[in-house]
Amino acid sequence: MRMRDEEAGSGADGYDGSDMNRPGAEPPAGRAGFDWRRLWPLAVLAAGLVAAKAAGLDAYLSFNQLQAHRGALLSWVAANGSLAVLVYCLLYVLVVAFSLPGGAVMTVAGGFLFGQWLGTGLVVVSATLGSVLVFLAARSALGDHLAARAGPWLGRMRAGFNENALSYMLFLRLIPIFPFFVVNLVPAFLGVRLATYTIGTVLGIMPGSFVFASFGAGIGALFDRGERLSLSAVLTPEILTALFGLGLLALLPVAYRKLRARRKGRARDPFA
Repeated sequence: MRMRDEEAGSGADGYDGSDMNRPGAEPPAGRAGFDWRRLWPLAVLAAGLVAAKAAGLDAYLSFNQLQAHRGALLSWVAANGSLAVLVYCLLYVLVVAFSLPGGAVMTVAGGFLFGQWLGTGLVVVSATLGSVLVFLAARSALGDHLAARAGPWLGRMRAGFNENALSYMLFLRLIPIFPFFVVNLVPAFLGVRLATYTIGTVLGIMPGSFVFASFGAGIGALFDRGERLSLSAVLTPEILTALFGLGLLALLPVAYRKLRARRKGRARDPFA
């Protein structure tokens, strides 16, 4: 009876919690609590967003502001050259990292200030750097914790996403209906590798960046006529159709793998 009482006193996993009474004792593996210090990278990015909003800096990320200050901006870029490029890239990285709603304006401004090709290159580099910062902050803060505590459903979702991670990343980046900051965060929670995330981001944002920068390179005449700009002037039905088509093409490898796996399954069991 004594042995039964001792077994009953311990948990189903053989742990009765008595070790926790010893000074300095650590909980057994798998029972450690969440380390809140890991949230500091996300806290810094959130603080940057709040500070920018409080200072009203996001109000300057508009087509109206670009139109109102176009002369001063062009003169400053012409006078400062490489410094202007560095400042623009830094501002773009901060806009993306702080998840400020101004990426489209910044991209158009890149084409307007630096031309179609250089503007596209600067946008791709800057947007990728800002996205990587968000990805690393989210992964270090919550990604590993979610992976350790993922249930069967989330585990299957992570496995399915990572099996075709590059194709899914290209699809999410190419289709302009997904918020940019959401696409920055979700892959971190699903365990996507940094290299795959970076490649998918670079290749996925290139077409849209080129479209917006090309539009920006030709808006000088629109400004001179006093016409107001909006995203609808950039994302025409033809452009949207082309981007959606590229997104669907990115999913072709996924469809091919699923079809091949289904055929293999039927070949093994012809009566299935």
